[in-house]
Amino acid sequence: MIVQEQEAIDKAIEAITGDMGALWITIAAILVFFMQAGFTLLEIGFTRSKNSGNIIMKNIMDLAIGSIMFWALGYGIMYGSDLVGGGFFRSSPSDQGYFFFSASDWYNLFFQTVFCATAATIVSGAIAERTKFSTYLIFSAVLTTLIYPISGSWYWPFDDDAWLNTAGFVDFAGSSVVHAVGGAAALVAAILVGPRIGKYVDGKAQAIPGHNMAFGALGVLILWLGWFGFNGGSQLAWGGDDTVAAGSVIINTNIAAAIGAIAALLFTWARYKKADISMTLNGALAGLVGITAGCGAVNAWGALAIGLICGIVVVLSIEFIDKKLKIDDPVGAISVHGVCGFLGTVLIGVFALDGGLLYGGSGKLLWVQTYGSLAYILWAALASFIVLFILKKTIGLRVSEEEEVDGLDLHEHGVEAYPEHISSQNN
Repeated sequence: MIVQEQEAIDKAIEAITGDMGALWITIAAILVFFMQAGFTLLEIGFTRSKNSGNIIMKNIMDLAIGSIMFWALGYGIMYGSDLVGGGFFRSSPSDQGYFFFSASDWYNLFFQTVFCATAATIVSGAIAERTKFSTYLIFSAVLTTLIYPISGSWYWPFDDDAWLNTAGFVDFAGSSVVHAVGGAAALVAAILVGPRIGKYVDGKAQAIPGHNMAFGALGVLILWLGWFGFNGGSQLAWGGDDTVAAGSVIINTNIAAAIGAIAALLFTWARYKKADISMTLNGALAGLVGITAGCGAVNAWGALAIGLICGIVVVLSIEFIDKKLKIDDPVGAISVHGVCGFLGTVLIGVFALDGGLLYGGSGKLLWVQTYGSLAYILWAALASFIVLFILKKTIGLRVSEEEEVDGLDLHEHGVEAYPEHISSQNN
């Protein structure tokens, strides 16, 4: 009798723990969903007012298209049970409910859907103010249906069939799986689309200031908030040791963001003799992106070091890409997500408590982190180039000069986001 009662109690506890975990993942997914608002405000603030409506449309469509395509196909490609092409991606029989998703773990689908939308929207900012809306929608659909799910299947199913998981690769919440993939796609897109009119004159980069730093700052703060769900929710459970682990992840995330902002502030203050607003905001994002891979693998001091390094590197990277490579990225997405996504992933090989160089590691983890992250970057770059090159040769990537000068809001959407007297000041 006592044994039966204990078994009943254990089952009840197990059920409650499972429900708490599902609730935590759902709440975290809602926070990540809200990050789409942060990306929208950030991009609007860092660009000119005449293109604000276009940016709003792109970010909403990233979420809308990503939600449908990931439900229909992407989730099955990423998490299916059957391997295709020797493990290049996955699929599942229809009776398992992965294609046109109808399985029982709906909360996992929602959580992974908002991650997929994040990867897509990274590209938006890098090619803002000069890209055809129709072309962007097609690329967003391809990225959320194929590019992101295929590479995501290499690690996140966390089974022996995922080759990077088997290799010992660590990317807790997606510095490479999400951010480096989005950053690499953004790099290729920005190169193929080309710079905005007036960005480079006689070979020299010209500043094209964003029209609303208040929007930019609010966007960053929303992203900072949402990142607690992005990283914390990736613990994928709640209760007991998982509660402690999720709390540690959240603190590591906050520490990296804070020191990233401080590092960028002090570095630019010393470099430019001014406390640069946009660089400070990007420093916070750089810290967030950098710690995303290792937030569950390092301690608070490791998070501090990673955030500090990324906060400085993002400034140097934005300058190098803008002035030396002459690639026009209005919001710094390539540096924040691509460069710091790669750097944060690699730095796990230094700061991880298990296998990091500073904690007795042999260097194996550092090697795995490096080639694993490069695999994501190369895949995203190659796949994006193929898709965008085809689009460029067929329907085109870029709007006309007249449309760019007048603003995409007017020509692509038939309406201006601001009253005319405000918009005319930002042309």
